[in-house]
Amino acid sequence: MKTRLTPPCTPAQAAALAEAALTDTLHALAAIPAGRRLLVLDGEPGNWLPPGWEVVPQCAGGLDRRLAAAFAHAARLAPDAPALLVGMDTPQLAPAALAEPLSAARRPGLDAWYGPAADGGFWALGLARPSGPLAERLLHGVPMSTPDTGAALLRRLAEAGLTVHRLPRLTDVDTVEDARLVAEQAPGSRFAARLRALDALDSVPEVAS
Repeated sequence: MKTRLTPPCTPAQAAALAEAALTDTLHALAAIPAGRRLLVLDGEPGNWLPPGWEVVPQCAGGLDRRLAAAFAHAARLAPDAPALLVGMDTPQLAPAALAEPLSAARRPGLDAWYGPAADGGFWALGLARPSGPLAERLLHGVPMSTPDTGAALLRRLAEAGLTVHRLPRLTDVDTVEDARLVAEQAPGSRFAARLRALDALDSVPEVAS
């Protein structure tokens, strides 16, 4: 995970930061009311998984197809419920950023929620009435991890005639510079603590005799 952190991070260090980001994200989302909580995961969960989460394996294919499949799975489990999909690389996410926009009082008249990322992508996508066909229509073929990803998704949402609520703009962690900025925004997070520990490790001089 987070291969764009390498270098300067080693693969093990990048994986440690990814684990901390995922853990922070899961705990933030656990503080928001929800009927079900699904973690769509490639691999096996570790002891970082909080109680109350169902683990769903990711499907094969590109990220566009994996995201669409996640919505389809959520729709099968709860056909009449809205679904919000959040990435794992915004550990600075505060529960309040989602709790109010997603509250029952604010949902009438909305079809979707969109969380823009600073790099032109998106960190969250919500659908008031998700379905497999709708998710495929919105996501299949959208170029992922480009500066135009968010704009392409917004065009799809507009073409589908959906009324969209924009969530706060967040920086997602792709580079070490992103990691330092996010750690400054959430100094009490597990992610920030893990980054500080790695920085301290890197500052220890190596001595050979």
